[in-house]
Amino acid sequence: MPNRRAFLLLCFGSLLSLMTRPVLAQAAGDRAGAFVKVTGDRILAAMQGAGSVEDRRKIVGPIIDSAIDVDGIAKFCLGRFWRTATPDQQKRYTGLFHEVLIGNITSKLGEYQEVKLTIGRSQPRDDTDVVSSVIERPNNPPTTVEWVVANAAANPKVIDVIAENTSLRQTQRNDYAAYLTRNNSDVDALIKAMRAQLDQN
Repeated sequence: MPNRRAFLLLCFGSLLSLMTRPVLAQAAGDRAGAFVKVTGDRILAAMQGAGSVEDRRKIVGPIIDSAIDVDGIAKFCLGRFWRTATPDQQKRYTGLFHEVLIGNITSKLGEYQEVKLTIGRSQPRDDTDVVSSVIERPNNPPTTVEWVVANAAANPKVIDVIAENTSLRQTQRNDYAAYLTRNNSDVDALIKAMRAQLDQN
């Protein structure tokens, strides 16, 4: 995984540490900010190294399901190839996307220790709310990160992470498009590659 995407996943995982408690009814922008700030004891325990990798996946999986629009991100990342994929391919790809996301995050949980996340203001952008933050890691300069939250007023979900002006989901979409272009637009080839990636975690 390229260094930039690894860092984006680190930011993404840091956000997961803040998302296990419900937030009170608020204005959309305030709710988006609160959604990003909430502290989660379960995932913090996982981040501190308790249990096996499989134990960590069992903790992280439900948090991802509740806080992240995984299916929407998966569809976005496949781009135009989603329309040409069969329903069976779409189902297998989406399932693997979810597993790969969890695998990538849980395999790096040890790197999340001593990460400090400072939340800034929230502002509307198109039909989403964008929450600014600063990520501080040991021996690294602070980095500005934006969390893109959809449907903040009713059922907030994170749909993207932007760090150093780089979108996590757009980066993944570009990588998938390049891979599929090299492999005759064969979605099964991408699914096979994702399975191989998952087996390495």
